Amino acid sequence: MLVRFTFNLIIAYVIIKLIYHRDHKGNDFVFTYFMFNSLIFFFAYILGNLDVNIAFGFGLFAVFAILRYRTDPIPIKEMTYLFIVITIGVINALSANNVAFSEVLFANAAIVVLTYLLERYWVNNLLKSKSIVYGELDKISPEKNQELIDELSEKTGLSLLRAKVGRVNFKSNRVNIRVYYKD
Repeated sequence: MLVRFTFNLIIAYVIIKLIYHRDHKGNDFVFTYFMFNSLIFFFAYILGNLDVNIAFGFGLFAVFAILRYRTDPIPIKEMTYLFIVITIGVINALSANNVAFSEVLFANAAIVVLTYLLERYWVNNLLKSKSIVYGELDKISPEKNQELIDELSEKTGLSLLRAKVGRVNFKSNRVNIRVYYKD
């Protein structure tokens, strides 16, 4: 059990401190992630030695789903990391006797690599957007698009990458514009 728990903590450390905490500097969830991972590991390891079926796993996740709605709201990304560390704990605890260590190592490595790739390359490259009501119709032509982006960047304080003109109201001299930027 000590070897499995140490392995579990190493994987949790890589995910929590090296992937998650690198971009999310607040320590609000770091303690929670380590404790949930450790508690779930011991809980699943001890109950895994009893004759428990797959319904145990689903019941455990149902409890956490209920907790999700009974506590202060947690951002979806933090909830995803919580689910990851819970899953790592369950995998590492319940696979102790039934699964080859190479398979456990592969499952853990796959989760770590997938988390890293999604966090670094996919999520961070997504553009955020806002809808703006703008009052100068003379700047919405395609030829003046860069001028529009520059002006809206200055007014919003955001480093805008593009702007898409939406509904135009000629009567009130207003236009809806969706602006795209990196956070």
